[in-house]
Amino acid sequence: MQALKDMKILVIGAGGLGCELLKGLSLMGFVDIHVIDCDTIDLSNLNRQFLFRTKDIGRSKAEVAAEFINNRVAGCKVIPHNCRIEDKDQLFYSQFNIIVVGLDAIEPRRWLNRSLFLLLEPSMDGGLDNIIPMVDGGTEGFKGNARVIIPSQDFPCIDCNINLFPPRVNFPMCTLAQRPRLPEHCIEYIRLVEWTNQKPFGEVGVDGDDPAHIQWIFERSLDRAKEFSIEGVTYRLTQGVVKHIIPAVASTNAVIASICVTEVFKLATASAPILNNYLVFNDVDGIYTYTYAGERNPDCLVCSNLPQTLPVSKSLTLQQLMNHIQEHFDMEGPLSLTTTTENNQLTLYMPSLPEVQMNLSKTLVELGLVTGQQLLVSNRKMSKSFIFSLF
Repeated sequence: MQALKDMKILVIGAGGLGCELLKGLSLMGFVDIHVIDCDTIDLSNLNRQFLFRTKDIGRSKAEVAAEFINNRVAGCKVIPHNCRIEDKDQLFYSQFNIIVVGLDAIEPRRWLNRSLFLLLEPSMDGGLDNIIPMVDGGTEGFKGNARVIIPSQDFPCIDCNINLFPPRVNFPMCTLAQRPRLPEHCIEYIRLVEWTNQKPFGEVGVDGDDPAHIQWIFERSLDRAKEFSIEGVTYRLTQGVVKHIIPAVASTNAVIASICVTEVFKLATASAPILNNYLVFNDVDGIYTYTYAGERNPDCLVCSNLPQTLPVSKSLTLQQLMNHIQEHFDMEGPLSLTTTTENNQLTLYMPSLPEVQMNLSKTLVELGLVTGQQLLVSNRKMSKSFIFSLF
């Protein structure tokens, strides 16, 4: 029990899974808990995010969740942080013993994963210090997963198994325009094509949180569905397609959260072997669960210290090279590229520097890049830079 009291736990996310994590951790005996979430409470949250009530709509999820636990569980102190995880610096994350993640998006997970590896420091005995375990849970409908990541050990990080996450669904435009078969096809066509053509609210994009926007798309989608004899277009489905909402089920959140809390307890007390290292749960047709040891990717950009090799042609332009890196290494947003010459560090491209914009059209030969030369690549969404070696 003393080990639980001494542990400082950070919960990322105060939504459906986050509420379950806070409840489980506080009732398990953890008393020093922080929770971070940038969202506010919506009416649609109340069916599964049980720490919230109707009177809380519009308030910060983190603050309301912390108030509820503090008032309900004696001796437990939950401190809320109403902000994005990227708004906190490394010093903030370094104070915690264990971090538990209950997010519904991939990119924040990857950012946090990279940040934990940046905290590692060499120790006097040749090992590493500042190792902060991360327990990650995720759900979608009646399916869920949990994993344990310990930076520096033989545990795969988030980026090692990024291919396990399902790709975002995109519909071919020819299907949307000529032969829609699903209600989603009708909604997506109205969102992409008719909204742009008709401009119902002027020169503004679709706002998924504006009921007037959703209602307009819903009504036009219903008309298009009738034209092609398609059933199933509803206001809720329209909102889900527009906002890319992942279906959430309270019972799945409860199961995955209980697994994550158990792993936190085992990490805190060393009372039993921890999960090794990935668990899947499925109760679509009966109940099924399976645990397997995911393997670390030796070429992972995050947990491998080796430069990544980058096969390139001399006739390639810098713009084409950037496109190749973004596509094959799953990097989003404008990149910054620098390299080292004999005398100093040379900035090849940076979005905020007008004087290097002309480099985008130059070939690698014109820029003086040769085989074996290394590039340092980063962007504002990354918490670390990556090294690529040209060959």
